[in-house]
Amino acid sequence: MSDFDAIDSLLASVGPEAALPAPEQRLRLREAARLSKAQVARALGVSPSTVTGWETGRDPAGEVRTRYAYLLEGLRERLEESEPEPEPVVEPEPSSVDDVDDDVEALGSPEPCVLCGQPAQQRVAGFAQHLDPAECEAGAAPARTAGTEKVVEAARPAATRPSDTPKPPTRRAFQPPRPEPSDLVTQAVRGALAEHHGDIDAATAALVKRAIPDAMRLLDESRKGARYDIIAHPWIPDVLRKQTAKGADQIWEARPKWTRRELPPGEHEVTALDINGAYLSALKTHLPLGQLEHSTGFAHDRRRAGVHLITPPEWEHEDVLPNPIGNRDEPGPLWVTEPTLRLLQRLSGPKYGLCEPPEIHESFTSGATENLLEKFRIALKDARDAALADGDEVTLEYVKAMYSKFVSTMGESNYNRELYRPDWMHIIRSQAFANLWMKAYKAHDEGLAVVRAMGTDELHVIGDWRAVFAEGRGVTEVKVKDTYTAGAVGAED
Repeated sequence: MSDFDAIDSLLASVGPEAALPAPEQRLRLREAARLSKAQVARALGVSPSTVTGWETGRDPAGEVRTRYAYLLEGLRERLEESEPEPEPVVEPEPSSVDDVDDDVEALGSPEPCVLCGQPAQQRVAGFAQHLDPAECEAGAAPARTAGTEKVVEAARPAATRPSDTPKPPTRRAFQPPRPEPSDLVTQAVRGALAEHHGDIDAATAALVKRAIPDAMRLLDESRKGARYDIIAHPWIPDVLRKQTAKGADQIWEARPKWTRRELPPGEHEVTALDINGAYLSALKTHLPLGQLEHSTGFAHDRRRAGVHLITPPEWEHEDVLPNPIGNRDEPGPLWVTEPTLRLLQRLSGPKYGLCEPPEIHESFTSGATENLLEKFRIALKDARDAALADGDEVTLEYVKAMYSKFVSTMGESNYNRELYRPDWMHIIRSQAFANLWMKAYKAHDEGLAVVRAMGTDELHVIGDWRAVFAEGRGVTEVKVKDTYTAGAVGAED
C-alpha cells in the first residue's frame, strides 16, 4: 500500500460529524419534552454535568455525538407532531359540522386549557380548550355547550383569533406544570403499588432496588433554577483515591466507637437511643462546589470546604465523652474532612474550651455552600414526615434507601455512575458523626451519663433522657432502641 492509499483509507474511516442544533436549542428541546438532565444522561451513558456542558456550549464527539444528535432530532419531530398545524380562517361548510363535533371530547375531570391555563371541560383536536373564547378571557368561567361556529373558532391558532389579550403558544400542551420534587416520591410509590397489585413487600423491594437512579432524578429536579450547578466528575487529589484496588483512601471520617470506661457507683438502667435520619440530617453540611485546590498553612477560610491534613489536639475527656476524631491509636497528622475540622475548632473556642485548636498543615478546598443539597434534603424529609403521619412504611423504606444509598454510592461505585464525589461522601458521613458527637455533648451537659456512642445513630445514656431529647420518629427526635442494666464495672457489650 502506498502512502497515498494509507491516507485515503484513513480519510474513508472518518465520517461526517452528526449535525447538532445550537446549545440553547438543545436545552429548549429537552425541557419542552419534560426530560431531566439525569434521564438524558442515563440514556447516553454520560453524567448530568456532561449534558449541562452540551447545553451551555460544549459539543460531544464520536459515537456519543451521533446518539445525542439522534435524540435531539427525535425530540424535535415529536414536538412538531404535538403542535396542531395552523388552519385557514374560513367558515365551515355545512357538511363539515359532524367532523368538527367529532373532534370535541368531554372530559371527566377538568384539565388546564392550552390557551389560558384555566380548567376546561372539553378537548378539541386532542387538546384541552375552552369552547368559548370569552371563557379564556374571563379566567375560570364554567365551560358550556357551544355551536359549530365556536368550535371552529376555538380550534384556530391563537394568532388568527381576534382578541385583545395575547394567548400563550399551544406548545404549553406539551409542558404541564412541573411537579414538586417531593411529588416524585409519591408518584413512584403509587406506581410501584399499582404495578405489584398492592403487594407491599414486592412494591417496597422494587422501590429499594431503584433507589439510586430515583435519588439522582430527585436531585436533578431539586436543582432546577439553582444558583450552582453540580460538578459530577472533577479532578480529585491522590488523598481521595484508593491506595489499592480493595483498599481505602487517606481520609479519616472520625467515626465514633466509644464506650465509657467506668460508670458511677451502683446499678443503672441504660437506654440505647436511636438517632433518626442521621444521614438525612447530615446532607446539610458545607460542600465544596468545584474542583479542589491545594493550599498550605494554618489559616482556615470558612467560605471554603474540603479535606485537611491536621495534627489533632490532645483529648483529655475520654472518661466522660468520646474523642471528636473517633478511635485512632496512631499519633501524628491525619487527613480529616470539613465537619471534623470545624467541630475541633468549635470545641477549642471560648464557649467550650475542651481542647487546643487543631494544627492545619495543608488543605484541598473549594468555594462552599451549606445549602447545595438543601432542596433535595427537604423533599426527602417532607416525604418522610408525610409517610410517618400516614403510617406508610413503604414510603419510609423507600426514602431511607434513597438518602442512605445516595451517600454511600457517590464515591467510587458501580451502582451510581452519574455522581463521583468521594469528597462529598466523606464530608456527609463525617457530618453525621459530628452531629452524633454534639448530641452526646448535649446529654453530658444536661446531666446525663453518656455510656456509649457508636456510628451515626447510636447513643447510650443513663438518666432522664426525655428531659433532654424529644421522643418520636422525626428527624429531630430520638427513639428507644434498647434498655439494659449496667453495674459499676461498665456497660454490657
